[in-house]
Amino acid sequence: MVSSLSLSSPHLHSHHHHHHHQQHRTLSPTFSLFPVRILFNSSSSPKKVASNSIRCSSNEGSPSPATARKLGVSVYKPKSYEVLVADAANSLASALDDGKTRLEIDFPPLPTSISSYKGSSDEFTDANVQLALAVVRKLQEIRETRARIVFPDKPERRRASELFKSAIDLVDGVTIGSLDDIPAGPVSSFFKSIRNTLDFDFDDENEDRWQSDKPPTLYVFICCSTRELATIETYLEKFGASTPALLFNLELETLRADLGLLGFPPKDLHYRFLSQFTPVFYIRIREYSKTVAVAPYIVNYTGALFRQYPGPWQVMLKQTDNSYACVAESETRFTLNETKEELLRVLGLKEEQGSQLEFLRRGYKTATWWEEDVDLELSSAWRN
Repeated sequence: MVSSLSLSSPHLHSHHHHHHHQQHRTLSPTFSLFPVRILFNSSSSPKKVASNSIRCSSNEGSPSPATARKLGVSVYKPKSYEVLVADAANSLASALDDGKTRLEIDFPPLPTSISSYKGSSDEFTDANVQLALAVVRKLQEIRETRARIVFPDKPERRRASELFKSAIDLVDGVTIGSLDDIPAGPVSSFFKSIRNTLDFDFDDENEDRWQSDKPPTLYVFICCSTRELATIETYLEKFGASTPALLFNLELETLRADLGLLGFPPKDLHYRFLSQFTPVFYIRIREYSKTVAVAPYIVNYTGALFRQYPGPWQVMLKQTDNSYACVAESETRFTLNETKEELLRVLGLKEEQGSQLEFLRRGYKTATWWEEDVDLELSSAWRN
């Protein structure tokens, strides 16, 4: 599925809205379907109780940036990656100020970002290294931070330190490491020495370039695959049990699907470890299409699940001007299916509840195992 987050737009709009309840709240504007374009009005769906409707924009005064973030946005249209990076850093700072220590940031690393996992391609890796460094620099403007960027292995770390030497030099007090830093038993040491020989892992000339006597105040894990998630857990137990840790653009939603499969870590890794990570800045874009009974018979639409800590979770619909408009919000995370349902509802494409057609389209299963198994997870932070 190809999705794009357009960043070549005018200025960032963020009109903010009010009212907070625990349950999912929805907004029902009127729509003309072709092209998909929102025409906001104040009428709310007759099926909804009045107290349940929300306004996605407010012109009453302009709240401070901190208050604004708490309220969420009615329209999100970042004009550049600088804006995205600043928003991510502000959300991260808010969460750290609130004492949160297990954090996640996830947004498309490239302007034409494909939503399927591309973590192994060099282009994605390089974009993520640069974005992680930019977020750390921005964070340092807000609060004192000594970050340690942790790569999956030494070859990956060496490549980045050669390619981005000057960028790393610009970040104050940053250190870089890899998951290979964990002291290992004789067997894995043996395999590592073989791998290092095959990899021509000669001395890394930048090995000692970014070191510090002071311990890091934030670990940032980047470019890791599903198998490496278990190693991150071990790394934190060893080096940073109480130090804040950030999983940066790992596309956890994609990686979780591999857990429990042959050759991958068990599902328990999500229940006991990944469930602790609060998404502080999250944009997950997906493209959908729906067949309808009238011409043009297929309606294509793009939506996003969006969250800017400490604001609510929001379902956003992509507009013709490439902005994303809020159509529903909630204190807790929408499942992937709920996100789609909210988009269908607001487009007027939702089937009648309980109809045969609805059942044929959706079947029994409407949630993934990690969304369903609430009772097994150690923490609900990942949903909040």
